[in-house]
Amino acid sequence: MNDQKNLILAVVLSALVLFGWSAISERFFPTANPAATKTAAASDVVLPKGSVPAAGAAPAIRNRDQVLAETPRLKISTPNLVGSINLKGARIDDLVLANPLYTDTIKPGSPPVRLFSPSGTAKAYFAQVGWTGPGAPPADAVWTASATELTPAKPVTLSWTSPAGQTYEIVLAVDNKFMFTATQRVVNRGAGAIAVQPYALVSRAGKSADPDAWTAHVGLIGVFDDLLRDVNYDEASDAGTITEASRGGWIGFTDKYWLAAVIPDQKARIDAAFRHSAGDRFQTDFAGQPKLVGPGQQATTTTHVFAGAKEVRTLDGYEETLGIPLFGRAIDWGWFEIIAKPIFYLLDWLFVFTGNFGVAIIGLTIIVRIAMFPIANKQFASMARMRIIAPKMKELQERYKDDRVRMQQEVMKLYQTEKVNPLAGCLPILLQIPIFYALYKTLMLSIEMRHQPFVLWIKDLSAPDPLTPVNLFGLLPFTPPQFIAIGVLPILLGITMWLQQKLNPAPMDEIQQKVFAILPWVFMVIMAPFAAGLQLYWTTNNILSIGQQWWLYKKHGAPVTEPAKS
Repeated sequence: MNDQKNLILAVVLSALVLFGWSAISERFFPTANPAATKTAAASDVVLPKGSVPAAGAAPAIRNRDQVLAETPRLKISTPNLVGSINLKGARIDDLVLANPLYTDTIKPGSPPVRLFSPSGTAKAYFAQVGWTGPGAPPADAVWTASATELTPAKPVTLSWTSPAGQTYEIVLAVDNKFMFTATQRVVNRGAGAIAVQPYALVSRAGKSADPDAWTAHVGLIGVFDDLLRDVNYDEASDAGTITEASRGGWIGFTDKYWLAAVIPDQKARIDAAFRHSAGDRFQTDFAGQPKLVGPGQQATTTTHVFAGAKEVRTLDGYEETLGIPLFGRAIDWGWFEIIAKPIFYLLDWLFVFTGNFGVAIIGLTIIVRIAMFPIANKQFASMARMRIIAPKMKELQERYKDDRVRMQQEVMKLYQTEKVNPLAGCLPILLQIPIFYALYKTLMLSIEMRHQPFVLWIKDLSAPDPLTPVNLFGLLPFTPPQFIAIGVLPILLGITMWLQQKLNPAPMDEIQQKVFAILPWVFMVIMAPFAAGLQLYWTTNNILSIGQQWWLYKKHGAPVTEPAKS
């Protein structure tokens, strides 16, 4: 019976690690995408006194179009970003994702995702770079732009001159993706030396609409001296200010699919901070080391600002080309990154090859089954032998039912005589756990999988199966609660899991038989709120397992005739 106990333990551990119950999963295991994905609100700037210019109270919320029209602006136009830069404060505070794949929902006509919005609007969220120090431009200084539009082919210079004669410049450039480059320069045309300090920040208000969990961090994030630091909103609220010192690195906010971050010169020493203040306002910022600029001299520093989608190849590309440490880790791959990223790249390749992400998941399932065939073959061969000797084991159970120790000894002798390894069935299950968890990460976190359709009614594989018999497959005009909205794919998952169990040798213990009998239907309920892509993977895996088991059982023969009782 040890083999059955080990199998039960493996199944239970798998359930705890991968899912948990619905009450726990909402907190620790975010399930599928909601109907709409929105960025959280933001506020006016909250800045440390003495290193970065401080701001006043958050302004009243007003219409976005009205706020945008009140200040001079520099237009932004790239293949992936459209919007404008507020010349009052040199703030990047008006950004919309131009990629047609990045819309709020899958409904036709759904608006594109808005990442940044100016201070004074309901969803204010922005980045800002500048200088601080005596005579430096204030946070609301009005800069002069050398052109009316910023494109990947045409950088724009912003300039501001102080009353004392110092000229401050920000040369802004943007690439075809989501990275801005701000080359900050100060020229001292005055009679005396000046001390200046560069800074950069990202400011927002309120918590993200995306849930934060230990499997997928959402909140404040940074890398300092090559160490990743995650700070959730509650931690920042309780602390008020969390400071870090580093050489290089980066700091910002991460949502499930979007990232806003400021990145200093990787050779420069910085003082960084995660902040929270009144009005539930959050900010991440860094300040460089003070620079003393003599008469006729100038000082220059370069800062990058990332604002956009957390595309895997894009983040990895910036990490390599710009030398930004751990930038790809803005996607919370977790402990199984070594498995999750190869699975992502394989899935992405299959998607490009087939043109359908559901077909790509089926292809991935087949590839995983082929890769694990030698191990699974031993597992099913062992199970086939277990079925053959099942009558003998039943006889031993009846013969020594009053002597548990003797029964265990005789069962082990039977295993040795028949060359059966009862633990062979556990290994494939244990090996599937990291693969399944890595696929869960890929489906949940990689934006490349967001809003991808399969066939028929499945329009978004990163969302739950929407077709459920609870409302007669949509005929009844109501949307059932998520915990009872069991879709077609979860039902197929439960049925195929039940069929697979029927091919396995039955446990000798009656209690174990009852536990195994209800497991398929328990997992059907547990899996219902998860991504349809994950349900598709598991269902396909069950079907392949059934086929493989049937073939091996046929190959190894049927169980022997039950021996006559003594």
